Amino acid sequence: MKKLFRLVMPAAAFAAAFALAGGAAYATKEMSKKEKKPCTTCHVKMGSKDLNAVGKYYKEKKTLEGAPTK
Repeated sequence: MKKLFRLVMPAAAFAAAFALAGGAAYATKEMSKKEKKPCTTCHVKMGSKDLNAVGKYYKEKKTLEGAPTK
């Protein structure tokens, strides 16, 4: 029983982390396609969750119209 537990728990944790991260990545790509801009328009660097001024504006307004310049 302990062997099964040792295999199932890490697999379940990995699956949960993958599911949560996959949704966030999909939303970012969707927004990038909608606005026809690269991810770095709103993010500090590629792959980062940290937003720059443009990203914070977009998060609040849901548009890049009137957004500050980098």
